[in-house]
Amino acid sequence: MIRLEKRPQPSRPWVFATPVLAVLLTMLFGGLLFAALGQNPFETIRTIFFDPLFSEFAWFYRPQLLIKGAPLVLIAMGLSFGFRAGIWNIGAEGQYIVGAICGAAVGLAFYPMESFIIFPLMVVAGALGGFAWAMIPGFLRVRFGTNEILVSLMLVYVAEQLLASMALGALRNPDGMGFPGSRNLAQYDSASSWISQSAGMHWGVVAALIAVIVAYIALSRHIFGFNVKLSGQSPRAARFAGVNPARLVLVCMGISGVLAGLAGLFEIAGPAGQVSIDFNVGYGFTAIIVAFLGRLHPVGILLAGGLMALTYIGGEIAQSNLGLPLAAIQLLQGMLLFFLLAVDVLTNFRVQFGRKEVAS
Repeated sequence: MIRLEKRPQPSRPWVFATPVLAVLLTMLFGGLLFAALGQNPFETIRTIFFDPLFSEFAWFYRPQLLIKGAPLVLIAMGLSFGFRAGIWNIGAEGQYIVGAICGAAVGLAFYPMESFIIFPLMVVAGALGGFAWAMIPGFLRVRFGTNEILVSLMLVYVAEQLLASMALGALRNPDGMGFPGSRNLAQYDSASSWISQSAGMHWGVVAALIAVIVAYIALSRHIFGFNVKLSGQSPRAARFAGVNPARLVLVCMGISGVLAGLAGLFEIAGPAGQVSIDFNVGYGFTAIIVAFLGRLHPVGILLAGGLMALTYIGGEIAQSNLGLPLAAIQLLQGMLLFFLLAVDVLTNFRVQFGRKEVAS
C-alpha cells in the first residue's frame, strides 16, 4: 500500500522543486485539457508559455509582462505578510477596487487642473482606500473574533457593487454621452516623462520593485519579520515572546490593504485609464496563486508574478490566434494553484510503499 510518512523537518530540496513540478504538471494536464477542446496541445502550450518571450513579436509582448505582473506582485507581496502569520486575507480584490476608486475620485476632483501634486495625492488616497477596506475584517477579527476569510471575501462583492455605482453615478464622465465610465485618468501617471512607456514601465512597476526590496529586508533583517514568521509557526510561542496578536493582525491586514490599494490606483491611472464597470479583472484572487507559487518569499513572488503575467499575455494570444475560450485560460491558472498545493505535500511528507503491519 501507499502511505504518507511525516518528515522530521520540511525537505529543503522539495521546497524549491514543488513550484517547478507544479508548473510542469500544469503544462501537461493543460495540454490534455486543450486537446479535449479540439486544440493542438503542443501548439497551445507553446503559444501561452513561449510565444510572449521568444516569438517574432516578443519585442511587443515582453513589456506587457511588466504591466500585467506589477499589480500581481504588489498585491501578493502584501498578502504574503498575513499568510506567513496565519492571517488569511482573501479579499484583496475588494481592496484593489476601493483603492482605485479613492485614487480616481481625488484625480477627478481636480479636473481639469494639471499639477505635479495631483498624482501623489491620488497615490495617498489609493493607499488609504485599500487600507480602510482591509481594516474592516481586521477590526472585526480583533474585536469580535470573526473569520477574516469570510468577511474579506464578502467585502469583495460589496466593492464590486460600489465600483458599478461609481462608474454609473458619481464618477461617470459628464461628457461621455451617457456611457458608463469616468474621464481618462492616464494623464496623471507622469512616469512617461522620465520612463519610456514603450518599455512597458509606469509607476506601478516601480512600486512593485520597491515593495520586493522592502519586503525582503523586513522579513529577513528586521524583528517584525521574525515576529511574523513566529506567529505563523507557533502562535503560543509568539505570545510568550511578547508579540501582540491583535496588533499583528491589524498591521498585516493594513500592509495587504495598502499594497492592494496602490495596485488598484496604479492600474486605474495607467493601463486601465478610467473607472469602468469591468475594471477589476481578478488580480486580487490571482495574487493568492502568485503568493503561494512564490513560497511567500519576496524574490519568489517576483518570479511567480512574471510567470502568471505570462499566462495572461499568452492566454490573450491563444484567444486571438487559436480561438481558445477565456474560461480555459482561467482553468489553467487554477490548475497551477491546485498542483502547487498537491505537490507541496511532499515538502512535509514522504511517500512510503509497502504492506501495512497489523499488530497481533
